[in-house]
Amino acid sequence: MDAVTLFRRSVARFGPRVAIDDGRSLTFAELGDRVERLARALLATGLRPGDRILDLQPNQNTYVETDLACMAAGLVRVALNHRLHESDWERIANDCDARAIIYDPEFADRVAPLRDGLDHSIMVGEEYERLIADAPGGKLVVGDLVSLNYTSGTTGHPKGVRRAHSNRMSSLANMSLDVLGGLPNPSDVYLHAGPITHTSGLFVLPFFAAGAKQLIMRSFDAREFIDMVRDSGVTHTALVPTMIARLLAADDDPLRGELKMLAYAGAPMPAEKIRQAQGMAENLVQYYGLVEAIPPVTVLDAADHARGIDTEPELLTSAGRACTMVDLRIVDSDDREVPSGEIGEVVTRGPHVMSGYWSHGDTLKAVRDGWLHTGDLGRMDDTGRLWLIDRKGDMIITGGYNVYPREIEDVLAEVPGVDDVAVFGADDPEWGQRITAAFTGYATVEDLNAHCHKRLASYKKPKEIRKLERFPLNSTGKIDKKALRSQ
Repeated sequence: MDAVTLFRRSVARFGPRVAIDDGRSLTFAELGDRVERLARALLATGLRPGDRILDLQPNQNTYVETDLACMAAGLVRVALNHRLHESDWERIANDCDARAIIYDPEFADRVAPLRDGLDHSIMVGEEYERLIADAPGGKLVVGDLVSLNYTSGTTGHPKGVRRAHSNRMSSLANMSLDVLGGLPNPSDVYLHAGPITHTSGLFVLPFFAAGAKQLIMRSFDAREFIDMVRDSGVTHTALVPTMIARLLAADDDPLRGELKMLAYAGAPMPAEKIRQAQGMAENLVQYYGLVEAIPPVTVLDAADHARGIDTEPELLTSAGRACTMVDLRIVDSDDREVPSGEIGEVVTRGPHVMSGYWSHGDTLKAVRDGWLHTGDLGRMDDTGRLWLIDRKGDMIITGGYNVYPREIEDVLAEVPGVDDVAVFGADDPEWGQRITAAFTGYATVEDLNAHCHKRLASYKKPKEIRKLERFPLNSTGKIDKKALRSQ
């Protein structure tokens, strides 16, 4: 089955129920009608199945409509992240040979130069609504390729990852079976507080399949989030650790188990923050994945979180076990599987893995014999639990020693008053690389140095620690260590 067929079944089954709500609610029947009309209208402009169409919108109903409509029309959707520079948008448009763009008025000025090189541009609002209202009839043919999802470009220019219906349906299955523990109830309510372009968007199909309501926040605000959870009966959500840190900082009136499930992903979260977050929801779940392998790849479920907090603290640093439809191994530089407990590169195989990059010769480097080489270093125990150590390219070599930044970040995050922390290697004529740390929060540099003295071997102690007002973030909202090094 493809994602469009699944959505159409939900429209037929749950027609009068509210499907999505960004301040304006749409039932499944209303959303289904708008999606089909928009799909036919896009093809009536002269676009053809297989053409690439850029999409630049914040969290809102029309973002979900556009995703579904492009799939129904056989168009390949290329979501642009608003955090990227205009030159990155232009590079992506040229790379995929895009023919059209749908954009929100919020970005009208920034997108103006990009529109000149395209055949069609559609602004959300009057123009978008007129297109839907005047849509012609006609038959729609669903293609295989759903989207191009561009990497964040931490190791070079962003690369377009091919995602097919099989990838989306694999994510639906793994999300439902392993993250949610089964399809949601029709009475459940999901809140899109993080960008639908990223981790939150993976929950769209499971909640559509269940006939459940989805609420959409345009942008995250901790106080507004707490109010929406309480006032709208929100049961499920997914956040990145920086959002959870902001919620924990809003301690005047914190959530106390109102959520059925709080999922987190996108970056490691220190064990102490996990313990604090446990009180927000009945179930805390972590999952891991990457652009080239649509999440979830592994899941640390609610039972493991509870055991980690009660009796086995090391579990809280694990990324969990492989999902139902996922193969996972740890290999050495010769692609040989390493013994249990040894560090190597994480590789994965299954229907969640991309079919390749759009126009780069890197596919053969990334996928060998069906196994995607993730670039993540990890180790696995005898039960199949994965511990992510770091990115291969982030490892610091200082004075001849290999040091993994995440180990130091976890230690620094234990200090009261540390909100976010990042550790990286800076060039050093004596050491090769010197361990450098940066953090935000009310703690002091002296606090962190004192804690390092107690908890770290001498060669692992940061040579330099800086306090920042805020961190530079990449297009996916993670701390941008490349930009941090340049500072």
